[in-house]
Amino acid sequence: MREIDAAEIGRAVEQCIEQASFTLGRAELDALTTAIAVEDNSLARDILGELIENASIAAAERRALCQDTGLAVVFLDIGQQVLVTGQPLEQTVNSAVAAAYTRLGLRKSVVAHPLERRNTGDNAPAILHTRLVPGDRATVRFAAKGGGCENMSAMAMLTPSADATAVADFVVKTVVQAGGKTCPPIIVGVGLGGNFERAAMLAKLALLRPLGRPSENPIDARLERDLLARINATGIGPMGLGGRTTALAVHVESAPCHIASLPVAVNIDCHSHRHAEISI
Repeated sequence: MREIDAAEIGRAVEQCIEQASFTLGRAELDALTTAIAVEDNSLARDILGELIENASIAAAERRALCQDTGLAVVFLDIGQQVLVTGQPLEQTVNSAVAAAYTRLGLRKSVVAHPLERRNTGDNAPAILHTRLVPGDRATVRFAAKGGGCENMSAMAMLTPSADATAVADFVVKTVVQAGGKTCPPIIVGVGLGGNFERAAMLAKLALLRPLGRPSENPIDARLERDLLARINATGIGPMGLGGRTTALAVHVESAPCHIASLPVAVNIDCHSHRHAEISI
């Protein structure tokens, strides 16, 4: 049995928030650069270049990649051979989120009640998902989810007779309806199967996969390729102003489901694809 103080997990959460908020990943930057090369729309090329410049300034000056610094989403995998000591885990994570957003000068975007709309003042509480996994390590995965792209996400309970085309039609329809509101080029997470809540969770987890890495499931990998081609053929383009690059990647995660259902969830992330991971 290995002991990990909850405070150490809290520090990892803070480090993830700082990294994700100011530094766009190498894979994301490479994808934007590649997109410029294939664009024949001059406005689209200019926008993509400005997104790369924005990322460079954010990293150099330690400024937020986007003014919407997002709702803190934390996935915490705790090894079964780990004993977490110290403060309660949820309290630790929320304290770390509050500390990081305050120390780094990030916008506070959380309201205490969805109808009252009173700001909590520190961007806490986080959305925390904790699960037990094999091993003696703890892994923190963080995503900052802004309101624009999150609001354009969607869920459907298709009939079990639906095929891959029907699934793709729903995903593409969701992206088209969103248009430029999601600040494309986007990353599209698709959750397929499970049940109502599992599909949504899968879609969110799909966004945390390294950008462009295909699914290990050949059915899902084929769906990813088809969806990326269809989405980029819509012509929505960077920031919704036209072009070949509407999405940088589509990631699909699937799970077994009931014989009478076929849940599909779509979770979208903008070009400021802010995520980070630390293992302890």
